[in-house]
Amino acid sequence: MRRTGILLFAAAPVVIAAAAYFLVPTDSAEGPAEPPAATAQQSTRQEAKNRAEQERSADDKLIASLPPGLADPAKKELAQQLVSTAENSTLNWRDTYGYIEDLDDGQGYTAGVIGFCTGTHDLLALVERYTADHPDNGLAEYLPALRAVDGTDSHEGLDPGFTAAWKAESEVTAFREAQLAERDRAYFDPAVRLAKLDGLGTLGQFVYYDAMVFHGPGIDEDGFYVLRERALRKAESPSQGGSEKAYLDAFLDVRRTAMREKRPNTDTTRIDTAQRRFLSDGNLQLRTPLRWQVYGETYRVP
Repeated sequence: MRRTGILLFAAAPVVIAAAAYFLVPTDSAEGPAEPPAATAQQSTRQEAKNRAEQERSADDKLIASLPPGLADPAKKELAQQLVSTAENSTLNWRDTYGYIEDLDDGQGYTAGVIGFCTGTHDLLALVERYTADHPDNGLAEYLPALRAVDGTDSHEGLDPGFTAAWKAESEVTAFREAQLAERDRAYFDPAVRLAKLDGLGTLGQFVYYDAMVFHGPGIDEDGFYVLRERALRKAESPSQGGSEKAYLDAFLDVRRTAMREKRPNTDTTRIDTAQRRFLSDGNLQLRTPLRWQVYGETYRVP
């Protein structure tokens, strides 16, 4: 995931049924003692992640009964445009399949339509899955190097040819499709699914998606699920009977704080003059036309 924000630049129906999984399960009288707080928090985050990523019949029935929200093709296109303005400073996200550069942000090379990074595992996962289906692709020879640098900002084994290979492969339709499939598998589908289980409408689903792209779909202290956990301590989600606007306000507050704590000079306009503006306008369904600003640039979708 590309965390561009660390660089320096000048209503859905309430879903009560899903509320139970916000709570840490209690131990029975015959069971083991209650785990330490840190272990309990990890368990809660993992449960949320599992429900976001895995099919469960009760959840699937619930989601099927709801409007498509951000999964509607037109809204999904809008979501990618919104993310692209923050990730690549353009509405034309389809022009970014071949994008690749090192942003000096500690995450190695950032590339493609959602900012896959050599240092954050998602680029490796993309190339591994693509190579399984297309063994003779132009990136396959770099898999040993990608595995070696995963989790670091190193270019060892990648330079000087990897960037050219990425750009060349991005002209291949199958690789473009693979980028979209990995975007959906790792980010879009889990974010939308969990947002619906939390009782959020289209805007809330986008708020989750953008946060998952930026912070990563992890349960560690920097991951998306930690932000959600912190927000739930501040406000009840709609599925718990809370106000959708109040909960999203709390989530955006938590996210903004996390961005600034990591790097005090982080640009937070993707929240301040985009998502927060939509929320202040009461546009919980992310209706168009939309106007927003990121890094001082103004964007419009009719």
